[in-house]
Amino acid sequence: MTERILLIEDDQRLATMIRDYLAAAGFEVAHVDEGGKALEREAREGFDALVLDLMLPDMDGLEVCRKVRARSATPILMLTARGDAMDRVVGLELGADDYLPKPFEPRELLARLRAVLRRARAGVAMADVLRYGRLEIDRGAREVRVDGNPVSLTSYQFELLRALGEHAGRVLTREQIMDLVKGSELEAFDRSIDVHISRIRAAIEDDAKKPKRVITVRGVGYVFAKAQD
Repeated sequence: MTERILLIEDDQRLATMIRDYLAAAGFEVAHVDEGGKALEREAREGFDALVLDLMLPDMDGLEVCRKVRARSATPILMLTARGDAMDRVVGLELGADDYLPKPFEPRELLARLRAVLRRARAGVAMADVLRYGRLEIDRGAREVRVDGNPVSLTSYQFELLRALGEHAGRVLTREQIMDLVKGSELEAFDRSIDVHISRIRAAIEDDAKKPKRVITVRGVGYVFAKAQD
């Protein structure tokens, strides 16, 4: 699946250069020019990584970093034109994964971005249990628990829920879900995913008719809500 990057940069010329370069390297890039817009989109859509300029018109990039990190482990690559090394230190202490001083070569930006993404993927691989409020998805034991109590799911349903949980906050089409699960062709045929989703909801939701965790996005697919208790 194509990795999605949120670029937060108010220099339109630089933003266009970065967006085109990363797109040519195979990334899907969304661009905003203010910190407030970035926080809204990150919370609403979820991204694989953020490329964040330190100096923004509406708020300091350090504040954007702090707010994102308070709710998400999304990798952050910070761009800075400031000469003060303390800004870089503070950025890293607030949770930025790396920083790149301006001006920079696009190839270095790409290399650093790929590096933070690799580290993030390695971290996900090491964390066997995904925890979202009362819900736990134990990838090592292949078990799902609500309030510590195991719930009954088929192997394919577990893989569906695992794929959704690993991409929490992102809207996934049925085709993307099938690609992530790579299960039996018979189980993934046609719209049978909808049937499996309904059974997953019955197992993990308080009210399967009013789901708060696995949400239908009409005409698109599903999104796993990461903010619910």
